[in-house]
Amino acid sequence: MNEAIVSRGLVKRYGRRKALDGFTLAVPMGSITGLVGRNGAGKTTWMMSVAGFALPDSGEISILGSGPFDARRHGGKFTILPQDSDLPNEGRVRSLLLHYARLQGLTASKAAASADSLIDAFNLREKANALIRSLSHGMRKRVMVAQAFLGEPEVVMLDEPLSGLDPVEADRLRSFILAHRGRTTLVISSHQLDDVEKLCTHVAFVANGKVERMETMRSLTSGTGRIVYALRSRPASIAELESSCPGVRIAAAADGLEVTFSGDISIEDVNTVLLPRLLEFGVVSVTPGRSLEEAYLAQNVRS
Repeated sequence: MNEAIVSRGLVKRYGRRKALDGFTLAVPMGSITGLVGRNGAGKTTWMMSVAGFALPDSGEISILGSGPFDARRHGGKFTILPQDSDLPNEGRVRSLLLHYARLQGLTASKAAASADSLIDAFNLREKANALIRSLSHGMRKRVMVAQAFLGEPEVVMLDEPLSGLDPVEADRLRSFILAHRGRTTLVISSHQLDDVEKLCTHVAFVANGKVERMETMRSLTSGTGRIVYALRSRPASIAELESSCPGVRIAAAADGLEVTFSGDISIEDVNTVLLPRLLEFGVVSVTPGRSLEEAYLAQNVRS
């Protein structure tokens, strides 16, 4: 089995509107897969359908090769953090995590070990006995993300996990997620494309209730056809540079030059010609490919 989650042709209607319209996606085992799309594209509805919170009108879902979500089969193996989830105000951090861990099927000793490990990982030790109502929004979010990892489930789905976190805690969570790459299958829905690019091995562009494109992050952002040269100063004549390297187009970028070319020309060919000419302008960096944001905007996904 190479896929942790498989959905085929999912359709979900709310009245006359189709929230999912043939949504088909296979999430590779051990991957960190990002879902990217506009509000209302269908990302959250798909996650709720996989988790069993929403019942599709048609289509197929399989988690870990054993059909749609069933607590008897998938309890302790599959978890989700919905975007609008919350915690009971009168609960206490450690007590709640212990309770959720027992619901996942962990023994008392394993529940305690998992809860304490996650309290440390999410920098919550000083708040372990605090009431939820006393926590800031960011601290609540950290508790909610932590509960999704109780008992080391095989598949974790996170809807906007970094929203509301300060820069230090966001960085801590990124490191935590990256440490699970290859051993836990994660699905992350987020509008923060920089975070998706840093974290994910695969990305799916979602629009109009379906997947428009699914690729590895590497193939999406590092293909031939584009190089950005960051320079200390910009050449006076871009046209002269273009004439020296037939088949390329050169444009001014924020801090240097952007070079685009067809797939028939390799990055090595372009660098061989242009780099020696650019050295006198102080080459700070050479970046092949494009960012996830650029790739997404180029796709021109409409919802």
